[in-house]
Amino acid sequence: MMLAAAIVGAILIGLSLGLLGSGGSILTVPVLVYVLGQPEKVAIAGSLAIVGAIAAVGAAQWSRSGMIHWRSVGWFGIPGIAGTVGGAWASVLVTGETQLLVFAGVMLTAAWFMLRPPRIVPPSAVPVPERALPKVVADGLAVGALTGFVGVGGGFLIIPALVLLARLDMHRAVATSLVIIALKSFAGFAKYLPVLAAEGLSVDWHIIGLFSAVGAAGTVAGNHIGRRIPQAALKRGFGLMLIPMALYILWRSWP
Repeated sequence: MMLAAAIVGAILIGLSLGLLGSGGSILTVPVLVYVLGQPEKVAIAGSLAIVGAIAAVGAAQWSRSGMIHWRSVGWFGIPGIAGTVGGAWASVLVTGETQLLVFAGVMLTAAWFMLRPPRIVPPSAVPVPERALPKVVADGLAVGALTGFVGVGGGFLIIPALVLLARLDMHRAVATSLVIIALKSFAGFAKYLPVLAAEGLSVDWHIIGLFSAVGAAGTVAGNHIGRRIPQAALKRGFGLMLIPMALYILWRSWP
């Protein structure tokens, strides 16, 4: 029964990444912790590997249609890898419960981003200048640090940044986000392996393989479905789902 629920969760993870280019880790960590009973740090590490693999499959789909903005991958994604390694290193300084509390806060922040009404800019308004390159690099570092610390890909932060800073449309932002998520997730996972070994823990490779395979099928389906559904409706539904999940994690993890 638990395995069946976990497989359903893996499908939802893939669908989320395929539809929105984000949300994979926000679903993966609770499934691994509360459905499969993994320790918090093991779940966070496994989440990075699973989401990285699923995001890579989704990115490969988008690359065939030329939708990936590689310049944004370089300026935003590469600094994010350094931030991810730093965040994974910092995770050894806190308990798994503390990481989950921060994770719940990230979920509520993501819900706010998803549910807030879009800002309507009059056609006559002066275009907002793009952020300076050092600030874009700093954004990548900050999102990467969050990825490594609590095991989230950061797509819900990456996509608004790509839309506002790189002036990408939503579908190109989703495609580019998947590449950045894959790079940062694999970097964070590599950093987590010695962290787990030092604490006498290890990841469950069978679960990682199962979730990656099922989730990859979900992201292929989500990619096709997402082209036919308004993004505003998808974002609202995802945001509403995050709130009760975040509150449940807060209730379970509060000291």
